[in-house]
Amino acid sequence: MSRTAGFLRLDLLKNHRETVAAGGCALLLAIGWLALQFSAGQIVGLCLLLLAYLVGGYGSAIEGLTTLWEERELDVDLLMIVAALGAAGLGWWQQKYELIIDGAVLILIFAISGALEGYAMARTERSIRSLMSLTPDVARAIVGGMERETPIDRLQVGDILLVKPGELIPTDAIVIAGASSIDRSAITGESLPVATEIGDEVFGGTINGNGALTLEVHQPPASRLIQRIITLVQQAQTATPASQAFIEKFERGYAKAIVIFGILLATLPPFLWQWSWETTIYRALIFLVVASPCALMAAIMPTLLSGIANGARQGILFKGGNTLEAIGQIKAVAFDKTGTLTTGKLAVVEVIPVGSIHDPQAILQLAAAIENSSEHPIGRAIATAVREQNLAVNTATEITAVPGVGIKGTLGERAIFVGKARLMSDAVRAEINTHQATIADLAAAGKTIVWVAIEDELVGAIALADTLRPEAVALVNRLNRLGIAQIILTGDGAESAQAIAQQLGITQVHAELLPEDKVNIVAQLQSQYQHVAMVGDGINDAPALAAATVGIAMGGSGSDVALETADVVLMSESLDKLDRAIELGRRTQRIINQNITFALACILLLLVSNFLGEIDMPLGVFGHEGSTVLVTLSGLRLLR
Repeated sequence: MSRTAGFLRLDLLKNHRETVAAGGCALLLAIGWLALQFSAGQIVGLCLLLLAYLVGGYGSAIEGLTTLWEERELDVDLLMIVAALGAAGLGWWQQKYELIIDGAVLILIFAISGALEGYAMARTERSIRSLMSLTPDVARAIVGGMERETPIDRLQVGDILLVKPGELIPTDAIVIAGASSIDRSAITGESLPVATEIGDEVFGGTINGNGALTLEVHQPPASRLIQRIITLVQQAQTATPASQAFIEKFERGYAKAIVIFGILLATLPPFLWQWSWETTIYRALIFLVVASPCALMAAIMPTLLSGIANGARQGILFKGGNTLEAIGQIKAVAFDKTGTLTTGKLAVVEVIPVGSIHDPQAILQLAAAIENSSEHPIGRAIATAVREQNLAVNTATEITAVPGVGIKGTLGERAIFVGKARLMSDAVRAEINTHQATIADLAAAGKTIVWVAIEDELVGAIALADTLRPEAVALVNRLNRLGIAQIILTGDGAESAQAIAQQLGITQVHAELLPEDKVNIVAQLQSQYQHVAMVGDGINDAPALAAATVGIAMGGSGSDVALETADVVLMSESLDKLDRAIELGRRTQRIINQNITFALACILLLLVSNFLGEIDMPLGVFGHEGSTVLVTLSGLRLLR
């Protein structure tokens, strides 16, 4: 029992040192004040107050002196200690012990403020630690047909793992057996589980649903997605944004100005305004307290850290505070088309009967008979359409693919052709020419057309296209409401790009672009809109992502180059979070502006009140530290 109590005491001192110091200071101050109420207890009271100074102010004094010695800079901690010691010295000199108590109250309130700020900042750190807890320490590996618990960091590429229903997936891997639904909300922010089957990739830190999965590790655990997320967020939290760097630089010069002005205030008023020396020194000490820029220093960084943590919880990764600030100023967004606004996968959009078979589903079944086992994107799209419509498919024989032209095979005793006109017989090609007007509008809209024929008879055409993401139209509407201009940049042909733009209601389209062309257009957009975001997912988008004010990559489907280059990563394969990221940036800017305004107003009010003699030391300390705590808590609103 005593050993357990000892561990608890050590943990309390280690993790709550500022709180323990503030509590000890408060206790010593209270007892010391009581002792001073009795003439016989004055010595004891003064000794207890001295201990209160030491317990409450030791940490701040060491930090202030270290900064002064190592960096040759004054900081707020040292100014507080000087003001407190000045009050104590003035009280001892004038035999006014209430001034000594005022100095102790200054130390106490400063210690309480530090403890509260520490707890507030710990909330953002807990958000990151919660990410670290998403992966288990061990995995259930299958070795020689037997289950064996293996530490995550000892897993190797090629290891086989078993994940049972309801368990956390230990590392990124490929499903080789089983099917389930995966809860990816902790990683991507998606609200609904994702159906997963053989061949799909699963991510460490996600939760397996109701089916057992056998996985094969396909990359080292150190490279797993959750580890990259943690690293990015930690780097973002330790980086100093430009605005914070400016505030810190300003604070160093401001602290020197406070000292110089404090010296002038401690020496000139008796000659200029006939103040007493006691009043002059006391007002100078209060000035050191209320003029310190603590609240101003807390106006930015807690807000940015809270915003970064908030984004991480939603599946939005900001790679730094600068990015969070910049995205709130975005006036235009340039989108890559393929894989960003669209799914990046062909899908059957229309089947046109032109011969003796009038049922579109029958034509689709005919094409699927030879395309069902094809790895070509057109073949996969036709096979997917058949599965989605629950159509029965016969299996063709003697299947032969003709690269760049199409595919043919035999069904029963009849030859089936699916592809371009060049694949068909002369009779079918002649018939195709008579139906060009039928498919002209589809071709003009950028659709891919394949013809289906049986022997020498043309039976129909299948139109395929890269389809819009389901959330794209709603996103464009939300961005319009935010007043953000939208532009499409793509390497695809103009007809295909215009077709997508019309569906979305986007009027600015740039097509047939090389990667360097995208960079040039982004530069032109920046001259027009000043702050421009680029959203992309491919290697060819990386230069434009780097050139934009804010580069945004799709985490689920994006290439590694795009993810490394981008400033913001949307972890899901959805664009839904883009406007949330912009709104989070705007909200961050509003809170920072509110904090700075409030902090400056408090400093000005306290300075004027002190000059007019309206506040004493405890009230000045309370106003100064209270404003600092309020500004810090204001920044933490973004954690909600």
